[in-house]
Amino acid sequence: ERALFGNATPYYAFSYPPIFLLLLAPLALLPYPAALIALQASTFALYLAAMTILCRRFCGGLGASNTLILVLATAFPAVFVNLTHGQNGFLTTGLLTLGLALLAERPLLAGLCFGSLALKPQLGLLLPFALAAGGRWKSFLAAAIAVVALILISATLFGMDNWQAFLSTAQFSRRAILEQDGVGYEKMISVFAGLRLWHAPLILAYGLQALASVALVILTIRLWRGTGSLRLKAAMLPLAALLATPFALDYDLMLLAPALALVGAEGRARGFRPFELSLLTLLWALPLFGRSIALFAHIPLTPFAILALLMMVKRRAERA
Repeated sequence: ERALFGNATPYYAFSYPPIFLLLLAPLALLPYPAALIALQASTFALYLAAMTILCRRFCGGLGASNTLILVLATAFPAVFVNLTHGQNGFLTTGLLTLGLALLAERPLLAGLCFGSLALKPQLGLLLPFALAAGGRWKSFLAAAIAVVALILISATLFGMDNWQAFLSTAQFSRRAILEQDGVGYEKMISVFAGLRLWHAPLILAYGLQALASVALVILTIRLWRGTGSLRLKAAMLPLAALLATPFALDYDLMLLAPALALVGAEGRARGFRPFELSLLTLLWALPLFGRSIALFAHIPLTPFAILALLMMVKRRAERA
């Protein structure tokens, strides 16, 4: 990186599995600005298409036109955060949203979407538990096949050395990013990062993050085994995914988009309780100021707000 951009360039990790190279290798044939525009435009189109399909599937009867859905999806503040970072939030959100939208009617295709999230595996940690608990075995199998196929294809095209390098440098990436504050704890939205922002010892931060992850696995299994609506089950999954991993950044808040749409549709269909609309409004605007509050006030508002919305979804699912 310094050979290309100068000695003042800080350390930037590429902590993705070689599966991601299947997407990036064709873009590397383009000049950098063209590659960046192509990546952002194509993944943004995927995100908009997935949100439209999700809203038509779960928000039908509420009078939302395709134009209104596209306007609201585009206006979500996390879109600005992802664009200014040149990051992959559109891609991961599009894949997860499309999988949730197609789960009931096109389970195999939904599974392929879920399996493709292996390019950013920390966001898919809860998917196997949800699909198994909900008895979505066609999607579970399709996702597993997709993961294996992507691993084999990437190993064939780019060699096993890339996978060995990815695995061997995983510990270094963990130390540099999580333990040595390589990207800034104020940019991260996890339980782990919130505790480190308060200067908690590493062992305590890791321990409480592990407890949170286990609790989220149990919650996912419980809700997906229950008889609540698929709309509420789908709403909880992106929220829980953001909290189940220690490594999630503010551009990953793109995953709030499908959750907010689904919870909003549920509220319009069945009514809102006191403060629920206020909470949804807070989560919608949070990508604009969550990092600043963490940086200047040392208050990790984002994980608390996500947890509050998750508990709201849980209460609604249990009442149903």
